[in-house]
Amino acid sequence: MSHAQAQPFEAEPPGPPRTNAVVVVLAFAGIVVALMQTLVIPLIPQLPRLLSASASDATWAITATLLAGAVATPVMGRLGDMYGKRLMLLISLTLLVAGSIVAALSDSLVPMVVGRALQGLAAGVIPLGISIMRDELPAERLGSATALMSASLGVGGALGLPAAAFLAERTDWHVLFWTAAGFGALAAVLVLTLVPESSVRSGGRFDLVGAAGLSTALVCLLLAISQGAGWGWTSGRTIGLFAVSAVVLLLWGWWELRTRQPLVDLRATARRQVLLTNLASAVFGFAMFAMSLVLPQLLQLPEATGYGLGQSMLVVGLVMGPSGLVMMAMAPLSARISRARGPKTTLMVGAVVVAIGYGLGTVLMSAIWQLVLVSAVIGAGIGLAYGAMPALIMAAVPLSETAAANSLNTLMRSIGTSISSAVSGAILAQLTMSLGPVTVPSQNGFRVVLALGAAMALIALVIMSFIPGRRPAASAGTPRTTVPAHAKG
Repeated sequence: MSHAQAQPFEAEPPGPPRTNAVVVVLAFAGIVVALMQTLVIPLIPQLPRLLSASASDATWAITATLLAGAVATPVMGRLGDMYGKRLMLLISLTLLVAGSIVAALSDSLVPMVVGRALQGLAAGVIPLGISIMRDELPAERLGSATALMSASLGVGGALGLPAAAFLAERTDWHVLFWTAAGFGALAAVLVLTLVPESSVRSGGRFDLVGAAGLSTALVCLLLAISQGAGWGWTSGRTIGLFAVSAVVLLLWGWWELRTRQPLVDLRATARRQVLLTNLASAVFGFAMFAMSLVLPQLLQLPEATGYGLGQSMLVVGLVMGPSGLVMMAMAPLSARISRARGPKTTLMVGAVVVAIGYGLGTVLMSAIWQLVLVSAVIGAGIGLAYGAMPALIMAAVPLSETAAANSLNTLMRSIGTSISSAVSGAILAQLTMSLGPVTVPSQNGFRVVLALGAAMALIALVIMSFIPGRRPAASAGTPRTTVPAHAKG
């Protein structure tokens, strides 16, 4: 009987190539979206001049992407569960292309901010891609595929930096955005051609009140975090935004618990496995981002400081780039450990590796090869951990809520990186030294931030230890509710 059931699957040779195509296309789309994070980094010192704006106003070209991504991630995830994940994926990529074109045509602040906000609205691509994989891939491929898709967030950011630096140094800066538009268009065509639309949908009505409430709370929170250093952490504007965020979140939670079809199912989110994974993701996001703040500055500060290496932005990109390749290489290893020991173990191993990487960074910072080693070790830990997070989330939520649950997890990572940026920036602003008329972060300041990154990785490890123990390997792709067999595709 089992042999007769296996025959139809053995008689379909197109299956594996199609599966491989889905994985490659979705991972490529995730990397393209992640490129938006590092796209403007080489331009940051020049943005005020390029956009004829003040330095404080020019930061909105970065902040706009952060805020738009925070709003879009949970909304697109819920819409994907309701109306089709591929449809929302295509809409997200279309917004990315539109934003890239607007930014490519801009020479002033307002159109640049609009373009960067549109690019940020594509942030839901990675959780949507993970959810499509859960619907479409066989169980034996799901672990490695979702690990690769989850890691694409870091891979794109790391690989995009050297490419963006190369283009910024050798071409007109508008070429950066035309290139982004081209990659986005290619990703959309590949998704349209090769990725099937899932039949798994929750239906129902979209929670507009919940979406507006969560968006308001997130914008206020992230705006206060990202602009607090410039406005002053004790200023009325900063404190007011934090207060509004807290009040709106409380009201939003009250509404979500009482509406029939909430944007976020808080009862499912409160399950121990989901709650602790999301909390660990936020702390881990904090730990991950410290590297991106410290290593580029160490490389670019002049040698006269005694610890700076005096390198160009292109060298910075080449030093950070290998960490992206390591993250990609860790995806299959992450899936293998998860199958053998459970995703909880993989997540904990990743946290330990990240802590070791930051520990090495506190003593190895005097040569380029040392910083390459540090970034590669931290990248390995990130690749292991990011591969395990979707498995833990998907094992604890129904199939019909996959995209929304993965989107919330991605959002928690983003909140962690935003807090990391603010805290690390405040530390480096306090621990300084004078270099002639210029004040720069001191070496001790960098060591404190690296040590903090290690500490946050260990805190994440402690949180992870309370996640429920190992489930069977197949559970990562198995819904917790009964779903018709045909719904798995």
